[in-house]
Parts: sequence; structure tokens; C-alpha cells
Amino acid sequence: MNIYDIAKLAGVSIATVSRVINGKENVSEKTRRKVERIIEEIGYTPNVFARGLGLGSIQMVGVLCTTVSDLFYARAVATIESELRTLGYDVILCCTGNDVSEKSRYMQLLLSKRVDAMILVGSIFQERTSNEHIAQAATQVPVILINGSLDIPNTYCVFCDEEGAVYHLVRDLAAVNRRDILYIENTESYSSLTKWRGFTRGCGDCNISHSPALKLQVPKDGDAVKEKVLELIDAGVKFNAVVASEDLLALGALKALQSRGLRVPDDVAVIGFNDSILCKCSSPELSSVDNKVDDMCRRAVAILLELIQGRKPPTRTVLTPEFKRRGSF
Repeated sequence: MNIYDIAKLAGVSIATVSRVINGKENVSEKTRRKVERIIEEIGYTPNVFARGLGLGSIQMVGVLCTTVSDLFYARAVATIESELRTLGYDVILCCTGNDVSEKSRYMQLLLSKRVDAMILVGSIFQERTSNEHIAQAATQVPVILINGSLDIPNTYCVFCDEEGAVYHLVRDLAAVNRRDILYIENTESYSSLTKWRGFTRGCGDCNISHSPALKLQVPKDGDAVKEKVLELIDAGVKFNAVVASEDLLALGALKALQSRGLRVPDDVAVIGFNDSILCKCSSPELSSVDNKVDDMCRRAVAILLELIQGRKPPTRTVLTPEFKRRGSF
């Protein structure tokens, strides 16, 4: 149970519950007794977020990502920290790795530190089995998931329409007769699965028969991608376009193509995803989908502010991606 549940049970606003918790005035004695009785019955212990509501400001936010060695996560964490710092808020950062038990352990650690809210960076936090650890944390503080979608009370999701982005990429490629498309992905995260849905939907609508040989699942390592793509080329597998779920994978493919004397984009078009700094570090520069990581992070912080102000932000916020066309397509 949290401050939102107390407000609902008492039939009052979150701000009223906050005033009672913080011993503020402007609350009738009858309402105060009602709220205090509910607090006592459920054994609620107010945390910093509840006190922050009374003060109009939160003090500490927990941010979790799997690793800051990944460009997407590093950029997201930097944006979140900058936005919160500008507003006078502090951040505790936890790098959890991919194991769900470690994610759960770090969430409990943050709760023990009395954080006001948690921001989870990346769809990797959306488990394919159980998300009970997130649901439990959300009973105590608001949880915001960036680049994923969960239907859990007191959880707010901000993500980009990545399925639609890849769908339109396939249609754009088909329109210029690039119908033999090599698709490269890293893991089967929520983000990867949505991108693959967009790819298969695009192939279906464009009457593209996609061969299983033209799908690679590889480690997030440029050299590993290069080796796998070289194996396909040397085995005589034909393709005239590459769509990769991340820029690093696209760059590995680009290196493989160039090492075999294939011209990009004349022989093979190459498109990445995330519009990272890597896009301008290649020759030709890499075309990529900008999935609005900065905007997602700013929206996550804006949601926290709306909660602080006693407003009710949407539980799902969907942003529209943008295709950045450069030299590789």
C-alpha cells in the first residue's frame, strides 16, 4: 500500500494525505482522523516521496540500468541525471546486470535507502516471465520504465514506437527494390521483439518472403557481427539491405561488407537503430532510427514532477521515432 491507495480509501486527494502525514494545517479534524485511522490499519510508513509531496519537491531518485558501458544506457542515464540535477534532485545509480535476481536485489536496496521513485532504463527490465519484483517496488514508490511497457499499478511507461519504425523501414526498402533484407538483433528483449514484429509485419504487407537464413541473433560485439556476416557472404547468401536492431550491429555488418569489396549503399544498404554517436564514426555515415532516448528520459522526469504536483500523468507515453537518412542508405 502507498500514499495513492490511502488517498483512494479515504476518498481524499493525495495532497490531503500528504498534509496529514506531514502534520500540516488546512485539514479538517474529521478528515485527519479518517486518514490517520487508515494509515494505522494498513501499517503504512511514510517515505521520502510522501514527505516530498508535502514539500512540493522530491529529494532522491533511484536510477537502474544494466550497464553504463552501453551507449544507449549511458546516454539515458546522463540525460536523466542532468534533468534531475537541474531541478535540484539527487540520483542513486545502480548497474544491475541482466540477472533478474540482481535487479530485484538492487530495487530492494534502493527502497531501503528511502528513494522517492525509481526509473528503470531499458526494456531489458521488462521480464518475459514475472515482473513481481517491479510490482512490489511500485507498492511503495512510483516506478517509471523507459523503453518498455508494463501494466502494473503505480508504474509509468515511456517508450518509442519501435515496431512502427521498423515496419516503415521495410516499406521504404521495398519501395526501392531492396527486398532481400538481412535482419540482425542482439537479445530477445521487449524492444527486440517489438522491432521484429514490425519487420515481419512490413515483410507481410510488402509480399517479401523472408528467409530464416537472413536473420542473425548475435552478441553485442561489432567483431562478432562482422564474422557472422562474413560467413553469410562467403556461403553465397544474397542480400541487398541490412536492418540492425542497434547501431553497433549495423557497423559490424558494414565492416564485413566493405572487407569483401561490396559497396554501401550501392550494393547493400545498411540501417541501424538508436541514432548513436557511432553513426557519424563510419564511412559512409550510418543511417539510423532515432528512438528519441533524450525525449523519453525528459518525459520520465516530467512524469515525476506531475506526481509531485498531485496530478495524474498517463501510465503510457508513446513517442514517434525519426529516421535519420545518411550515406549508408
